[in-house]
Amino acid sequence: MQTMNQKIKSSNSPFGGWGAFFMLCISMSGFAQNYPTGKTILDKVDNNMSAKTRVLTASMEVGTERTKRTMVSKTYGEGDHKGYTEYLAPAREKGTKMLKLENQLWIYSPATDRTIQISGHMLRQSVMGSDMSYEDMMNDKPLLQQYKAEVTGTETMDARKCWVVTLTAIIPDINYFSRKMWVDTERFVPLKEDMFAKSGKLLKRITFSNIQKVEGRWFPMAFLYKDMLKEGPGTKMTIQEIKLDTPIPASYFNLGNLK
Repeated sequence: MQTMNQKIKSSNSPFGGWGAFFMLCISMSGFAQNYPTGKTILDKVDNNMSAKTRVLTASMEVGTERTKRTMVSKTYGEGDHKGYTEYLAPAREKGTKMLKLENQLWIYSPATDRTIQISGHMLRQSVMGSDMSYEDMMNDKPLLQQYKAEVTGTETMDARKCWVVTLTAIIPDINYFSRKMWVDTERFVPLKEDMFAKSGKLLKRITFSNIQKVEGRWFPMAFLYKDMLKEGPGTKMTIQEIKLDTPIPASYFNLGNLK
């Protein structure tokens, strides 16, 4: 019986058996290097998804196993540090307002005519009964400020080729220690994102759809937000109108504007 060494030496490669082995290793290494860096991917995602300002009207469909209700809101955002949202419908929620300034959040309820500040453990509570928490709503920071990223492969999703990107937190006190993101290789928008606890447990999942060109950039106009620890179909967000990088009066981000 031939030894492994004899088998390799009997190769027909002009480089000899070991030469063929090393050429294979070089070839495989070169293939792996065809992946872009994680930073390159996140840069392009942030360029699509982030803006100096955002003004959008959206509907939020909150579902349970038995019931379903839809709310409509208008949101004004400036960078990742200022945000103002007013609920327009239904009548029961109309007039409810939220104001974010840096890492602080206030909510005004017309039913009680009171403004309360949401802080600490209260930030983990559900927004209007949805699968989204106040922490989720407040986190608009560019991904590269929160995570390091590595491209770990490619997969096809909804007939689109995607980079599979693994994100690991680089800052403390973050909502999700790691994320797995499927990013369209041509349009550089996420089509799906899984978010995990430090233990590796899957906490939330977002599925993005209806990708459209918005003012020169690709943007998902709908997404399904699912708390994987809860029963039910999840929360569907649909953007009805959006404007990016448009001036917003400073008065929108004033605490006195809530009443």
